[in-house]
Amino acid sequence: MTPNAIQRSQLTMQLLNEWEIPLKSQIDILGLPEKTSTRYLSKFSQDTPLPDDKDIQVRIEHLVGIADALRTTFPHNANMGKHWMKTPHRRLNKKSPISVLMDEGLTGLINVRATLDCSFDWFYNGS
Repeated sequence: MTPNAIQRSQLTMQLLNEWEIPLKSQIDILGLPEKTSTRYLSKFSQDTPLPDDKDIQVRIEHLVGIADALRTTFPHNANMGKHWMKTPHRRLNKKSPISVLMDEGLTGLINVRATLDCSFDWFYNGS
């Protein structure tokens, strides 16, 4: 069953909160307008869908892809995904994946997902 827009928003916000990403950075990672209040983010966790904007939906797709890859990489320990997101990595220029997401926006989402998911990396980079 495919989640509806509200469930997808709730899942997305749950991921960002589990990874302990600061609220202001959540706005940037999602590509929400700069004028978006951090207080407004709680609505996306409850009963308001994230905007039906192509850029925002692409970013959500990458966040879900990262979460799926973390579950596949660490199937026996869900806490390892959170740990992995905070640990600096050689393939990310010794930055943590969370830092890459916060600093690089959409490019960071793609880079973190490609680092975790070799099939996505192969599809995206063509090798």
